[in-house]
Amino acid sequence: MKAKHLQGLGAKQPFETLNIENRTPRANEVAIRVHAASVNVVDTKIRAGMRDLAPDAPIILGCDAAGIVEAVGDGVHEFAPGDAVYGCIGGVKGRDGSYAERMIADARLLAHKPDRLNFRQAAALPLVAITAWEALIDRLDIRPGELVLVHGGTGGVGHIGVQLAKASGAIVHATVSSEEKAKIARQLGADATINYRGEQVSAYVDRLTGGKGYDAVFDTVGGPNIAPSLEALAVNGRCASIVSLETAPDLTPLHLKNASLHLVFMLIPMLTDKGLEAHGHILRRLAAMVDSGLVEPLLDMHRFGFDEIAKAHEHLSSGAATGKVVIDIAEA
Repeated sequence: MKAKHLQGLGAKQPFETLNIENRTPRANEVAIRVHAASVNVVDTKIRAGMRDLAPDAPIILGCDAAGIVEAVGDGVHEFAPGDAVYGCIGGVKGRDGSYAERMIADARLLAHKPDRLNFRQAAALPLVAITAWEALIDRLDIRPGELVLVHGGTGGVGHIGVQLAKASGAIVHATVSSEEKAKIARQLGADATINYRGEQVSAYVDRLTGGKGYDAVFDTVGGPNIAPSLEALAVNGRCASIVSLETAPDLTPLHLKNASLHLVFMLIPMLTDKGLEAHGHILRRLAAMVDSGLVEPLLDMHRFGFDEIAKAHEHLSSGAATGKVVIDIAEA
């Protein structure tokens, strides 16, 4: 099979074609013919030098994949050759990456592809949807009627966060950077949008919540955005952040509001080999929501082929992408 690998780490390291012998899946593993893979921020960060997460040589990145099962190992009963599947299944230390025509994955990380989606759409979902699910459903426990703020409402994680919060019965507000993105966020279910470039936190909290603040804030931006996320919380509010590796936030606002902060790093099961079945469970529930019309992926308008992975990384890193960046693999 062909795969795209890196000979070393660095933001400008080229993806080179590598021929790898097909491996037979071991117990509890599945071999997948990859049709599509998506690009996530963590892929670009690993490439740039995040060595602790990087796969061993050959360095084949790509967490998300959607494709067809070719073979199953002993103990795999839920999947059979010919099944269409999707999952966040690799691209980190100890696991195959999805920038390849074929890969081996732990069956516990997989679910059957939603019937309503093609492979490109399905590949866009796993990492961002699991992240949003763990933040909003598992950690923040969003309840009907609550006021929820989602930062980055048209981003990879944020656009799923808007839909999950709405499906949970919440009143959902989303931050965006333009009127075009505001329109998209409203189409996804946001009840109100905020252009964070033109309005201070105190102003939109007064305007949209009567000064009360938000019951829950989902921060998909991280870094310096943690401070305004905490500022927007109501007394006894809850905040979840997913990008906090490089920032130590001032927790004073949490104390003053008796609020809570939750940090979500969805790659932990793959990195520790613990709790992998939880991700497959989330994806099965998500597939049912997709097929019921409650959730749909937002794909960036640009298309990239197997030989254009570097361009796909550049597009995501530029900040110009709306929704998820997906790579077509099957025709490689």
